[in-house]
Amino acid sequence: MKGLLIAAPSSGSGKTVITLSLLRALKRSGHAVGSLKIGPDYIDPGFHSVASGAACLNIDGWAMRPSTQAGQIACIAEDVDLIIVEGVMGLFDGAADGTGSSADLAADLNLPIILIVDVSGQSASAAAVVTGFKEFRDDIKIAGVIFNRVGSARHEQMLRRAMENVSIPILGCLPRDETLALDSRHLGLVQASELGDIETQIDAAANLISKIIDLDTLISLSEPPQMAVLAPTTPVIPPLGQRIAIASDTAFSFCYPHILNGWQEGGATISIFSPLADEAPSLDCDAVYLPGGYPELHAAKITSNRNFMAGLNEAAKCNATIYGECGGFMVLGDSLTDRDGNTHAMAGLLPIETSFASPKLHLGYRKLRLLADGVLGRKGTEYRGHEFHYSTQTAKSDQFLFAAHDALDEELGSFGCRRDNIMGSYIHLIDCAD
Repeated sequence: MKGLLIAAPSSGSGKTVITLSLLRALKRSGHAVGSLKIGPDYIDPGFHSVASGAACLNIDGWAMRPSTQAGQIACIAEDVDLIIVEGVMGLFDGAADGTGSSADLAADLNLPIILIVDVSGQSASAAAVVTGFKEFRDDIKIAGVIFNRVGSARHEQMLRRAMENVSIPILGCLPRDETLALDSRHLGLVQASELGDIETQIDAAANLISKIIDLDTLISLSEPPQMAVLAPTTPVIPPLGQRIAIASDTAFSFCYPHILNGWQEGGATISIFSPLADEAPSLDCDAVYLPGGYPELHAAKITSNRNFMAGLNEAAKCNATIYGECGGFMVLGDSLTDRDGNTHAMAGLLPIETSFASPKLHLGYRKLRLLADGVLGRKGTEYRGHEFHYSTQTAKSDQFLFAAHDALDEELGSFGCRRDNIMGSYIHLIDCAD
């Protein structure tokens, strides 16, 4: 099994759409191809899976232990002969402390890099960008470059001429084309499940890519990832119970597969229910997990879905553990105020209120320490996670779940809320710290 890493000088260069196009084109040409997404992104992996027909998992150099990273690679490698890894932000950009970049992971895995360069508004300068990225670090290998958003045949000629003295092959020059675009929303890309014509879009993009990029040449640049096979010493997150009911639909979809796999490997059984379809957690569950997502877009429906709300409250009365992350955390509170200022009653299981009335971005990696013993571990257990939301917690409890620091180890105060067996926070847990 070999691999390549798709990266770019900055976000917005087109690496996600090009990655999707390559996955679909490689699949159609008969390759067993899989993918990984660097960083905490929930949405891009869904698009990867549509494009390749195979699972896509996250890999994160800042938030995951080496053993967890090795497990992600091993899981993807089981059924594929080529792994495409999509980078995050710019090639050298990572957490606030400077670690966890795509370049760091490429160096750790010895993965060749295909650099996607948006050449809008530049010609010869693009060669300087490529040269600078090649020489910035000597522990990575930029194996090829794809120029994106090329304006014309003359523009392509100028780019190729400028690259004549740069010892990196140009794998293709992609034109400005609406085919290579996807819709966006306030929190990244729209989920793949929300686009009825996603297959058509990816097929069209793959058709364009296949005409311009020689896939055999691309594959010839791939190399086997190099990482020691490490057995995790502790689970990512302990199972919440023996029978865990998990909310899953377009309002509750931000769930890392490696966490669910870890629960199953730990002996837990999992059942799925849809709050939007007014389904309740399984009657025999001893734990309920409400992942993140977009409950604010469906707040009125969630409020009126009495079977879901009654089932959630019944699980609480039966002393089931109930854990919510981000959107799931908001649903466990007393109320949720949407962007239009409408306030919707929520489950009322935690003494919090959340609001989008004055949107404010909360974003970044988080170091977390448990403040009390519980299903997530003993007091003092440390985790790493990620925060990304626009809502604000307008009412708080003194029973917090975590003490938090950012990637620079600056103290952020207490996060989340806990009431007996019911708990949650805005943080998406990714891995335990050690």
